[in-house]
Amino acid sequence: MAQPPILSWEGLGLQQGARWLFGGPQPGQGAEPIDLHVMPGDRLALIGRNGAGKTTLLKLIDDRIEADRGTRRVKPNMRIVFLEQDPDFSAFETLMDFALHGDDAPEIYEVEAIAGQLGIDMDTPSATASGGERRRAAIARALGQDPDLLLLDEPTNHLDLSAIDWLEDWLSRYKGAFITISHDRTFLKRLTRATLWLDRGTLRRKEVGFGGYDAWEESVYAEEARAAHKMDAKLKLEAHWLERGVTARRKRNQGRLEKLYKMREARASMITDSSTAKLKLANDGDFKSKSVIVADGISKTYDGRAIIKPFSLRIQRGDRIGFVGSNGAGKTTLLRMLTGELAPDSGTITRASTLTGVMIDQQRRLLEPGATVRDILAEGGDWIDVRGARTHVQAYLKDFLFDPKIVDTRVGILSGGERSRLLLAREFARPANLLVLDEPTNDLDLETLDLLQEVISDFDGTVLIVSHDRDFLDKTVTVTLGLDGSGSVDIVAGGYADWEAKRSKRVVGKSRPISEVAPTAAAPAPAPPKSTKLSYKDQRDYELLPDRIEELETAISKGEAILADPALFTADPQRFATISKGIENARMEKDAAEIRWLDLAELVEG
Repeated sequence: MAQPPILSWEGLGLQQGARWLFGGPQPGQGAEPIDLHVMPGDRLALIGRNGAGKTTLLKLIDDRIEADRGTRRVKPNMRIVFLEQDPDFSAFETLMDFALHGDDAPEIYEVEAIAGQLGIDMDTPSATASGGERRRAAIARALGQDPDLLLLDEPTNHLDLSAIDWLEDWLSRYKGAFITISHDRTFLKRLTRATLWLDRGTLRRKEVGFGGYDAWEESVYAEEARAAHKMDAKLKLEAHWLERGVTARRKRNQGRLEKLYKMREARASMITDSSTAKLKLANDGDFKSKSVIVADGISKTYDGRAIIKPFSLRIQRGDRIGFVGSNGAGKTTLLRMLTGELAPDSGTITRASTLTGVMIDQQRRLLEPGATVRDILAEGGDWIDVRGARTHVQAYLKDFLFDPKIVDTRVGILSGGERSRLLLAREFARPANLLVLDEPTNDLDLETLDLLQEVISDFDGTVLIVSHDRDFLDKTVTVTLGLDGSGSVDIVAGGYADWEAKRSKRVVGKSRPISEVAPTAAAPAPAPPKSTKLSYKDQRDYELLPDRIEELETAISKGEAILADPALFTADPQRFATISKGIENARMEKDAAEIRWLDLAELVEG
């Protein structure tokens, strides 16, 4: 017998100013009222463009704001906990004071246990705490309350890779339900089993994790385009379809990835064994003439600790270099040395005399709230110089997914994501052949991330990127510099996934993809005995498992593509359930196969 929802919103409508954000009661005032049902154990991705109302919907679920219409029902004794994107720490002296405030505060021992696993000192003063420390403190408070329903608004913002891994592992074992807003595609793919899509005031639900979202989105818009031929609103809907350009953008994405893979292949031939942390110097003069930054034996030490051990690197024009590692591992130190902001303790750095850079940092310089969009981009005029080409400011706004009508809107009215996008638009217009991006993905929605990848791909200079967004790195960089905190720097041709796959030691307790996998998934096959010589069975597994893993990945992709059909569940629920179970089993088998092969590979390579 099906269980009842733990929370429901029926006929939900909310008005903002003169317009209805969703659920207008009269025709033409907005989409139909929203119905939302959260079931026990739900793992929901909440997707939508900036300004669609995602955070507002979470606040309505948490009963923080009052709706204009609709009925909210909650199962008795339910504990709902909201992890805000930017909680206010100003009234609290220390991080622990923040974690323990209010009637619903967790027990101190719960906070201390989680804080210890996250590596955060809760006695840190709130006023001087970094964004990452505040985020960890907020997580300790939220998870320590033993929630039945977790509402997560950009939970991975400001977290480093180790903290993201820990959070993914905790959520994979969590027995309650959660709804999450996130721009981190890897996080969403690994954890979610169903998707809520908030689009133009309508909330759709699909019983497929975020891995199937793109195909679902495209099918919905394709159906709209077909239906437009039978409606009076044909021109309006077709204009929307052309504006979104979902299919066209996906084809461009595929083309950019093919180009990126070719660049990685070329770069791989120049990289020596990663343990030497050097790029091989090509014999021909053409390679040297294209070099824009050459570091030879540079190092940096603070208080007797080696942050960067002697390290050499030659960066070519057109390289896209990614920096990955935990907070404090030395990413920013290395970046600042390469760009000339910080001098190395030893070694030399030579930069091309024609190098001109633009830096977009994670602090996001505050834009004047009273200034207009026109002021920010065109100094109050109608035209903007975009890397030497004169462009009308309204046309340029469309390039960055803005409605051109906002040109005279005050910055203070824009959402946080829109302000970030406006800053990107301004900085990308400036003439430069070096682009430095420090955590560029914070506060950006998924569509803006796609746009940012496109802009980086089209940029004809060199790009240096510090980021914890694994999917973003996989789709943008040609070389990854991995820092593990010991001072050593590993150089790998490719993105985050390539660096992770080639690390000599796996992170203990690291979480693995679990989208569509039941919490009671079977344990992976045990590792083979430590031996330098493989048994016949081990040798066979080592040789055959890569092909099996590839077969399982193909089967999973095909299954998710089938489930992306919005009519399947209604037309054939039995087939839907069978395919869903098949995907679940395939993921469990693939996880176990990957673990076993990695264990075998360590024996072979060791």
